[in-house]
Amino acid sequence: MNVVATIFPEYDFLRQIAGDHINLTMLLKPGAESHSFEPTPKDIKNIEHANLLVYVGGDSDSWVESILESIDTTDTKIVTLMDCVDLVEEETVEGMTPEAEEAGDGEEEVEYDEHVWTSPKNAIVIVQKLCDALCEIDPANKEDYIRNTNDYTKKLENLGQEFKEVVDTAKRKEIIVGDRFPFRYLVEEYGLTYYAAFPGCSTDTEANAATITFLTDKVKEDAIPVVFHIELSNGKICDSICEETGAKSEQLNAVHNVTKEDFEAGITYLDMMEHNVQVLK
Repeated sequence: MNVVATIFPEYDFLRQIAGDHINLTMLLKPGAESHSFEPTPKDIKNIEHANLLVYVGGDSDSWVESILESIDTTDTKIVTLMDCVDLVEEETVEGMTPEAEEAGDGEEEVEYDEHVWTSPKNAIVIVQKLCDALCEIDPANKEDYIRNTNDYTKKLENLGQEFKEVVDTAKRKEIIVGDRFPFRYLVEEYGLTYYAAFPGCSTDTEANAATITFLTDKVKEDAIPVVFHIELSNGKICDSICEETGAKSEQLNAVHNVTKEDFEAGITYLDMMEHNVQVLK
């Protein structure tokens, strides 16, 4: 079966469930920015011939919708991650540099956070939905899909328990991210307070001076020992805050994509989330 995933979390979930039973393609190249992805003719052809297509369903991959409108999807099963779980709204918290369109007056349209996989609880739900889809279109391998899903779900449950133990025993329940903030589902699940430079899907890379000053003061006031940046980021804002405060810079993985080197080395969602457990600890 031909299975197409737009980004890394979907790709990794699918290979954990299906192994060698599927011909799996990830459209977003390792190291690329997911929010500015442009499909190639080959990508469109892959979608046309897919038995199963998995995509996020938010603004960052709205290009998928236009492709689906132009091709025959009669024989294609489609799973949208944002339809699998309960959504939370993207928000601009105190100190953030608002996105350009948010800075105006006008009535704002509700935007839901797309990064649904950052919560282990959501990951379990998504994996089960993907298993159901695979079983439906490939019943011959149903037993393998169900067995692999059960095994993987146990690992995700253990991951969730590790996060819970870190938070339950922590001195503080607050994190500072000198970067975009694609972790709404993670902090919602574990009751963490956060401050960050930008909302999760912001296209900005340069924070305004007021944001940097606010985050720097917050680190000092609340004696925060670590400031986070996300993967594939230049880390400049985080570094600036750390230089001013003496805090340590650490990477918090949103798992939206991986480097070419990590991809070729076979890094997984669990590997990256286990790293998050350790740096949060």
